[in-house]
Amino acid sequence: MKILWLDLNCSYAHSSLALPALHAQVMHRADVEWAVVRTTPSEPVGVVVDAIHAHCPDVLAATAWLFTHEHLLHVVSRVKALMPHVKVILGGPEFLGDNEQYMSRHPEVDFVLRGEGEESFAQWIEVWDKPAEWGGIPGLCYVEKCTDSADDCKLLSTTYHDGGIARVADFAALRAPEESTLFTWGKPFVQLETTRGCFNTCAFCVSGMGDPIRMLSIDAIRRRLQHIRERGIRDVRVLDRTFNYHAKRAIDLLQLFAEFHPHLRFHLEIHPALLPQSVRDVLKAMPHGLLHLEAGIQSLRQKVLDGSLRKGTLEHSLDGLRYLCSLPNLVTHADLIAGLPHYTLKQIYEDIHTLAEYDAGEIQLESLKLLPGTLMRRDAAKLGIRYSPLPPYEVLATEAISSAELQEARRLSRLLDAYYNTSAWQALTRSLILEEEDFLHRFLAYLTQHNYIDQPMSLERRGELLYLFCCEHYPHRVTDAAVAWIEAGMSLKKRPAEGVRTKHVQPVEGWNVLYGEYSERLRLCYLPVGEEGGGYWFGYDTTVQCPTPVFKASL
Repeated sequence: MKILWLDLNCSYAHSSLALPALHAQVMHRADVEWAVVRTTPSEPVGVVVDAIHAHCPDVLAATAWLFTHEHLLHVVSRVKALMPHVKVILGGPEFLGDNEQYMSRHPEVDFVLRGEGEESFAQWIEVWDKPAEWGGIPGLCYVEKCTDSADDCKLLSTTYHDGGIARVADFAALRAPEESTLFTWGKPFVQLETTRGCFNTCAFCVSGMGDPIRMLSIDAIRRRLQHIRERGIRDVRVLDRTFNYHAKRAIDLLQLFAEFHPHLRFHLEIHPALLPQSVRDVLKAMPHGLLHLEAGIQSLRQKVLDGSLRKGTLEHSLDGLRYLCSLPNLVTHADLIAGLPHYTLKQIYEDIHTLAEYDAGEIQLESLKLLPGTLMRRDAAKLGIRYSPLPPYEVLATEAISSAELQEARRLSRLLDAYYNTSAWQALTRSLILEEEDFLHRFLAYLTQHNYIDQPMSLERRGELLYLFCCEHYPHRVTDAAVAWIEAGMSLKKRPAEGVRTKHVQPVEGWNVLYGEYSERLRLCYLPVGEEGGGYWFGYDTTVQCPTPVFKASL
């Protein structure tokens, strides 16, 4: 048999772990030929279908993700029309809910796998062409079609078969995805699943559905990290939703990660409410730049957290988050979710202000998606949540936030990504959030009214707009915007640097050195402030090609 895997990701920077995870379990089979078509939703459907058709597969397999699902169905429907004999099997978190309704709407999909697919997919490959044996495969859902014996095109009846949910019996015994010859090593990062399952019960998350927690040993993780390092990979995204659920394991993992400094950097999720002193002490001692932590706070309101069934008190979460954000040796990314029950737009703005006070390294504001199989989707009507029935199932309105307000939250998210979450403009944006009470509202309105908010903008253009906004609304902050522009290495010939002097600038006595060390090799520029000779001096190293200043002084 020939299996074609459609590796459909949001961008070419991403890579699905599903393909190598499944392939690793069956790669020893000589009777199975594999082919891969890698693509993104930006590629024309016809081009993808043509590439699949050229391989003449027996089976088309793929993972359905929130933001690629619709595009995937367009591809699959064309493939099935062109090659009716091809069996289509899909998996992923999209299929944790009612698959009977899904398959009745999408007859071009022959099978879906609910749950963990490594063992079930391997079992299905054994009997892919033996319908009588499909019923015993855990997680496999399909529609049995009965046709007229005299006319195969005449459908007499259908019977839906549901295999329940598949769970891997021994997670640690699975072959690692990196062992697969189809593992992608050419991406900016790799994913490493160290734990499966989650102790938390968040009603909006597919990981909070009661899956038992299963862990890899520290020695097994060490071996896999050594392999990753040998392949020249720099960044590892750790898939472990229970990272600090158990304090000793958290400490063991952190100490293991430190062994790979400075060769590897780690991105991992952490629960800020579960930080005993022993874990805090180890985090504080971590090498600088080793960790990027994603703290899923979701909301800074106890009522919202209670409504989401999230474990851990708000008091402990805020204390832990404040501590994480205070550590200069790591970056802490805080998540908020618009659309959660009881969460208002006013509270979202207030929570962003609080996270800026904590000096969060990033503030991510996302819109809630009601994923199939989750408690919150099941209870949506009771909770007063209206949501899109099509992927990505985004919440459209709740009793606490209107449709228009959710759209404002979406635009606010883009503002945060463009400014607060961008190192060049973060310090200025944070200062404006904390010191100008109406900044977020006014700047968002400015970007929206001028049709900038939904347009891709370069780093330079973003800085220019922030400068122009300050000129119009906060003239007392214009110097701050100009300084941010200069320190970001932007052109001194553009308007934000209009007050800068670049010719015949000399050092002055009594200036206060803010960073760097002055030497004669530096080319100085001067930004005057006020009328008394004060201002800022910036020095550029003429011996290297670097647009950012290496020296700064004030008077």
